[in-house]
Amino acid sequence: MANIKSAKKRITVIAKKTARNRKVKGAYRAIIKNFYKAIEAGDMVTAKEKLGLAEKKLMQAAAKGVMHKNTASRKVGRMTRTYNKAKAEA
Repeated sequence: MANIKSAKKRITVIAKKTARNRKVKGAYRAIIKNFYKAIEAGDMVTAKEKLGLAEKKLMQAAAKGVMHKNTASRKVGRMTRTYNKAKAEA
């Protein structure tokens, strides 16, 4: 346990940031999961909706520093490619 006042403060600040990061990550992971479920089911309307929502949430996470902007872009690109491939097959 920390004895120095600044170290104690850092512990509380890190706990707050961790909680925020977990909330943001949980939100975009759930949307991504729903997107892939819609693709598997062949529901292109829902998949398109979830793709737009996922892109928004991922870019917000990148802007807040939860993830790197290139990581967010890569995930969006992969999801878009998956959607376009599934749409062409349907």
